[in-house]
Amino acid sequence: MTEEGGPPRKTGQMSATGTPLYSAELIQEGNAYKLVVTDRLRHTVQTTYVSRRVVEQLPTFLSKLDTLHVGGLRQR
Repeated sequence: MTEEGGPPRKTGQMSATGTPLYSAELIQEGNAYKLVVTDRLRHTVQTTYVSRRVVEQLPTFLSKLDTLHVGGLRQR
């Protein structure tokens, strides 16, 4: 998949425009899941363990955020 003027991207990979404020990683450690969030402006990292249920609900949560964005939440 390619964008005009941009490099090819893998399926599911988003292009970033603007300044990244935060980045997040979900890491599986055996049967545990660790969420690592980096604040790129303050150069801090927060880490917390989350349950498998939370991990399973992430696609639903992201879908809801996307729906709110498409529905005009960002309009001011």
